Amino acid sequence: VALSVREVTGLPIKLVGTGEKVDALEPFVPARFASRILGMGDVVGLVEQVQKTVDREEMEKLAGKVKQGKSISLEDYREQLRQMLNMGGLEQILDKLPGLKPEQLAAAKFDPKVFKRQIGIIDSMTPKERRHPDVIDGSRKRRIAAGAGLPVQDVSRLLKQHKQLTKTMKQLSKGGGMQRLLGAMRKGGGPPQLRGRR
Repeated sequence: VALSVREVTGLPIKLVGTGEKVDALEPFVPARFASRILGMGDVVGLVEQVQKTVDREEMEKLAGKVKQGKSISLEDYREQLRQMLNMGGLEQILDKLPGLKPEQLAAAKFDPKVFKRQIGIIDSMTPKERRHPDVIDGSRKRRIAAGAGLPVQDVSRLLKQHKQLTKTMKQLSKGGGMQRLLGAMRKGGGPPQLRGRR
């Protein structure tokens, strides 16, 4: 549609909307826009988006924890959820990654209510539970669920996701991926190159 309007009016396209809100407007760069349409992603755009929305201090603090082999607390996880909300969620991020098929993007359809519910669950925990989630047993889960006004299953699902995130971040640290990502953000350059990929 935008390209048709450009043809009719003769006016250049300056911005393109990638969502329903005003903050979903991005500068229109023809080559990068074409790459996304063709399923080749826009990794440079993703790095720029991260630079604008992610709190570098929080990210470096989290990276330091991972590097030292420390566990990621639920307080850290809550901060990540908040930053994901600021970035527009998984859908906006995955849309910029190369090689993803339309059906994979559809499966990652972003519902901000899910993240907000998870933040509500973490807010219902005590500071000790947020820092040491292993202490959360059945009775604690029921109390947390009641405090958040959600089923116990939602609490269990959140704890499982947090455990998986912890495992993933440790794997990322071992491969040096976290340090390269931080380096790219500090320099404001392009995306870091991952080892073993050509």
